[in-house]
Amino acid sequence: MVRKLTVLQMLPALEGGGVERGTLEVAKALVDAGHRSLVMSAGGRMVEELLADGSEHFTWPVDRKSLWTLRLVPRLRRFLREQQVDIIHVRSRVPAWVAWLAWRGMDPATRPRFVTTVHGLYSVNAYSRIMTRGERVIAVSQTVRDYIEQNYPAVDAKVIRVIPRGVDSASFPYGYHPDDTWMAEWQSAFPRLEGRRLITLPGRLTRLKGHHDFVTLIAELVHGGMDVHGLAVGGEDPRRPAYAREIRNRIVSEGLEGRISLLGHRTDMRDIYAVSDLVLSLSTRPESFGRTVLEALSLGRPVAGYAHGGVGEVLATMYPAGAVRLGDSVELVQRVREMLSHAPPVPREHPYHLSVMLASTLAIYEELVSC
Repeated sequence: MVRKLTVLQMLPALEGGGVERGTLEVAKALVDAGHRSLVMSAGGRMVEELLADGSEHFTWPVDRKSLWTLRLVPRLRRFLREQQVDIIHVRSRVPAWVAWLAWRGMDPATRPRFVTTVHGLYSVNAYSRIMTRGERVIAVSQTVRDYIEQNYPAVDAKVIRVIPRGVDSASFPYGYHPDDTWMAEWQSAFPRLEGRRLITLPGRLTRLKGHHDFVTLIAELVHGGMDVHGLAVGGEDPRRPAYAREIRNRIVSEGLEGRISLLGHRTDMRDIYAVSDLVLSLSTRPESFGRTVLEALSLGRPVAGYAHGGVGEVLATMYPAGAVRLGDSVELVQRVREMLSHAPPVPREHPYHLSVMLASTLAIYEELVSC
């Protein structure tokens, strides 16, 4: 019989995003397996879902990039003892520093085991190196493993585990169509989309997501006579409001107010993917994985994207027809035209399953407490 574990996951906040979604998925898997799941963050809109799935949440200011945050170290050390935590699993740099400093000061014979997940291709420096200090270091793609090995050669390759992110086929079933209620609400909210080919760019309104390339693409297609509409789906970065204004001004200057909609944060991404003729990934810097690409392809929707980083990895595995050279606007326009005319079918089978990701993660926890 597997021992019941108490696992603490730490991340900055639970507002939304791939890291946050993965945290909730692992938390639910722990509860379903009979373990105790704790999550520590500064809070956010996903806390309610976390609690509903049976985890416990502790609201601590582990999101602040300040030396003052290090005051939490002795408090966390006490918390780990009082809660009898078996595994600490950290998913971001500030929480990782707090956790590691607390953990380092505990008795090696009785302290929890320490796991990190490298979710991003962070800047290479001493601050980021904390994400490689885990007794096991989870890389979310082969791209991330290569990044670790190239930039932190002192890390023992044996502690790195590649566990690609996974998608739940029940949540993103192949061939999915929204129900009549959703479709009626969608058509009522966006009547001007009727009859147009929809091209969707998911991702927060931040510079690295490639919104300028998106605007350029839609302008080229519209001026070339195609009846398309662009949907940019993702919340604004409250720390960088100037970028959102910049994109809005660009849309106006190109005369595309009626051809591009900025939808903000949405909780119905599955439905939006499903009504899209094409989904894009235009990140100008390599991503560690490419969750949105995987979600759209899992539904059977074609995807075009810049073939670098984790996105390039997913496209190469699942849908190489959608791969475009980074920043090549001419190739992007040509590829999108071709795919809107006749996109190759998306294969139903793929290796990126949520069940595999979760089983592999829990296996690492059990491996550590057994050795």
